[in-house]
Amino acid sequence: MMFPAFSRGQLVALAFVLIGLPLPAQQPPASPQPPKSAAQKVVPKNPSVTAPTASSQAPPVLQQLNAALEGLVAKVSPAVVQILVTGYGPLEENDHTDTAVVARQRAIGSGVIVDPTGYIMTNAHVVQGALRIRVVLPLPQGERPIEPTPLGKGRVLDARLVGIHKETDLALLKIDARDLPTLTFTTPQQVHQGQLVFAIGSPEGLQNSVTMGVVSSVARQPDPDKPMIYLQTDAPINPGNSGGPLVDMEGNVVGINTFILSQGGGSEGLGFAIPARIVKFVYASLRKYGHVHRVEIQAQAQTITPTLAAGLGLAQTFGVIISDVMPGGPADTAGLKVQDIVLTADGRRIETLPAFAGALYLHPVDDLLKLEVMRGDERKTLYVPVVEKKDQMDSLINLADPQNNLVPRLGILAIELNDQLRSALGTLRIPSGVVVVARAADLTGPDSGLQTGDVIHSVNQKPITSLDTLRSALQQLKSGDSVAMQIERDGLLQYLAFEME
Repeated sequence: MMFPAFSRGQLVALAFVLIGLPLPAQQPPASPQPPKSAAQKVVPKNPSVTAPTASSQAPPVLQQLNAALEGLVAKVSPAVVQILVTGYGPLEENDHTDTAVVARQRAIGSGVIVDPTGYIMTNAHVVQGALRIRVVLPLPQGERPIEPTPLGKGRVLDARLVGIHKETDLALLKIDARDLPTLTFTTPQQVHQGQLVFAIGSPEGLQNSVTMGVVSSVARQPDPDKPMIYLQTDAPINPGNSGGPLVDMEGNVVGINTFILSQGGGSEGLGFAIPARIVKFVYASLRKYGHVHRVEIQAQAQTITPTLAAGLGLAQTFGVIISDVMPGGPADTAGLKVQDIVLTADGRRIETLPAFAGALYLHPVDDLLKLEVMRGDERKTLYVPVVEKKDQMDSLINLADPQNNLVPRLGILAIELNDQLRSALGTLRIPSGVVVVARAADLTGPDSGLQTGDVIHSVNQKPITSLDTLRSALQQLKSGDSVAMQIERDGLLQYLAFEME
């Protein structure tokens, strides 16, 4: 939905309203008014009632704006859900001690339905550590009551976690539903500073709330050591908005609201959203693989400093320079050279090392990477083939057979340790066990806290040496029984405690 073309007078009226000033009084027209018809009703004067006048009626431009906003909210709201999470988290205490305390907690966030079969994108921090995730679907427009809807009235569904990506703070959920309304991450044009945007979600648990603001910045990088770039907005965002959409006037999702900068915990006009292109990329990877696939060109880059520029005689004292190119690799084959200064990647300006890392991060596996570089005083355009950056867990998944390696009671795929795996995993504290390689998205097992790469060593003090011993130990447990599972993660032993379902 787009704004109509406004005249100068209409824009002046709109400006007065948006900044909170009363509209200037309108002068009556100079031309004589037609005589009243006999059929017109005459309203008797009443000193206690003020009859509406022409100056108190909203100008047509504001009526059009109001209709546009109502239509936008009606279009977007049905695809925004509330997420209820039960899990464990740190318990804040007034006295500062050296002991961290965790407690059972409940949290509320928001999410966006991105597929009519029940796939929902939200923030990773909303569902991290969750024991149970439920999704509250909004009631149809005509059925929304004035009072809050109690939980458990047929619109609350259990959700399972398909995949989580902490680097971008995104997670993908799945509920069992069909024909759901959705929102798209496809934006017809680039987001601009000053553009009107709307945040929709459940701030402080208030489901389906809408706030309006503008894009304050299209590229904020809070942490200079990380490649993540955010949209900044002054649309009021509060706890509970996390995972909800930031949309434009057309109803396209331009970002996923993720965090705020605040002294007092409330919105201070410093809200940040993950850009739509990042969300779209992560969603596709999580849905297909359960984790994010990355690419590389087998070349090393580093930040240009004034000292480095002076020592090498570079034409600029900022930006990104290629410091190494692997012989025979894709970058070498494409003609990339040491001391090339990267100007653009896939058409985007590269001025920092995180920006270059971000461009690689979002590049598809099956496309050439377009690089524009400065070599001496000459600009060159190179097309570099990319290769998938192999993750250790990717090779483990290839070794698993869904028929033989499924552990249904835990909802995981696992493989037994052998010499090849021990070599890949490095030195293990306990040489026996089974390795978790994936979670089964179609199974709703207990939220055990298991992660890909974990090595299961024991269940309730019973040693686990094979898949058979693991299945046998689990088979002896009933629903509701307590489980203490010893695992090895990143070279450290720990226990995971949960209840069987």
